[in-house]
Amino acid sequence: MAEDEVSSSQSVARRLILLRHAKSSWEYPSLRDHDRPLSKAGQADAIKVSQKLQQLGWIPQLILSSDAVRTRETLKIMQEHVQGFLEAEVHFISSFYSVAAMDGQTAEHLQKAICKYSRDEILTVMCMGHNRGWEEAASMFAGAFIELKTCNAALLEATGKSWEEAFAIAGLGGWKLQGIVTPTGSL
Repeated sequence: MAEDEVSSSQSVARRLILLRHAKSSWEYPSLRDHDRPLSKAGQADAIKVSQKLQQLGWIPQLILSSDAVRTRETLKIMQEHVQGFLEAEVHFISSFYSVAAMDGQTAEHLQKAICKYSRDEILTVMCMGHNRGWEEAASMFAGAFIELKTCNAALLEATGKSWEEAFAIAGLGGWKLQGIVTPTGSL
């Protein structure tokens, strides 16, 4: 059965990529935090991580991203270097920026956004955002501490007929951590 022909009665693996934006620049201290661009190192890291995700076969069909400049730039670089990222449906969600600073709220917020924007035939979703929330959400989904430095991606997997079912069955702590992708390698 082709990936886009998932039957609604079939339970399938659903893959969630939680990616922290690449390293930002502090060259212009007068800029608002939301408006900080990527550093040169961050730009290089975004290329490396996009290529590693492609090598692993973790190309999202849906990308939900913070609207901060550094997350937009991270995504743009990834799209320029890996065709699959360009083909994904993309939504910029302003609340992804602020929720990352609110203790304990990011995982639930991501779950609601994924269920709102996704469809059953979408099997891989990438959420792009910020710490501390992204690290906290990845840890809550996996049930173990996950460290996400800049431009690190946690690869999580759960099974369900829909995204709603995958979240309901796996709950918090039931997502299987398939790995962490970093600019320097995969763990």
